[in-house]
Amino acid sequence: MPQILALFGPTGVGKTAVAIAVAQRLQARGETPVAVSADALQVYRGLEVLTGAADSAERSVLEHRMVSILDVAERFSVAEYARLAHEEIDGILEGGGTPIVVGGTGLYLRAALAELDLKPPPAPGVREALMTELEMQGASVMHARLADRAPEIAKVIDQGDRHRIVRALELHAQGALDAVPPTTSQLWTSDTRHPTRLIALTMDREALKRRIGERVDAMVEAGAADEVRRANAHGASETARKALGFAELLAGDVDAMKTRTRQYARRQLTWLRKLPSPPVETIDITGRGADDVAAEILGG
Repeated sequence: MPQILALFGPTGVGKTAVAIAVAQRLQARGETPVAVSADALQVYRGLEVLTGAADSAERSVLEHRMVSILDVAERFSVAEYARLAHEEIDGILEGGGTPIVVGGTGLYLRAALAELDLKPPPAPGVREALMTELEMQGASVMHARLADRAPEIAKVIDQGDRHRIVRALELHAQGALDAVPPTTSQLWTSDTRHPTRLIALTMDREALKRRIGERVDAMVEAGAADEVRRANAHGASETARKALGFAELLAGDVDAMKTRTRQYARRQLTWLRKLPSPPVETIDITGRGADDVAAEILGG
């Protein structure tokens, strides 16, 4: 019997609403659900609107852990996230609760549910130097450098993926980069720490595109740009600045935020469609209400 329910899917698909609808049904059965966010950016206080974290009304219905726990100036890593998320999940289970892990896709979802084979952090100054070179020379030049040093790794990294290019070059500088890509992705595993039901929420691409546009407009209306300006003035860390829309809203370009978010969601959908079924259950929620989806998940 699964102990954990994991709900994941692309940004803007409506994961929080479905999690709350599921929680209300579990509460009616006498269970105690608790949400655990599997989001790298929702950990920051002061970026709740920008990152789509559950608001106070939603959190009054369903308790959310791993949300708004760090000052925006602090750096954060997946290793730190994994340790904290495991503590939260284990504590919920020990207390007789039902963890609902809610996230996008990829590394932080796996970090919440499984054990990661983590590479070492960069030596002091290495990342900063590489980022400076990236800004001066561009991602394509840095990717060409990676291709020269680790051609098999470069083949699986997009030429525009600045973060992964820099990380690979960091690892190469430390002698910690694999010669060839690993046979299993760090973005996915069905080998979880506790019995887990894995549910991927998907949506028609055009419907999701419209939802994202509406969502970004709602975020801006709710003060996301003000959040970004305050975070910037407060010395937001490099990690916090990776939030979707941070750079775009700082520059006052809402359309660019919509474009970047839609591109990210497309990549998430592509990744989701490659996941094995079983163990992943895929539910298309296009045109459906959260309670209808929750009823399907819980069997009525």
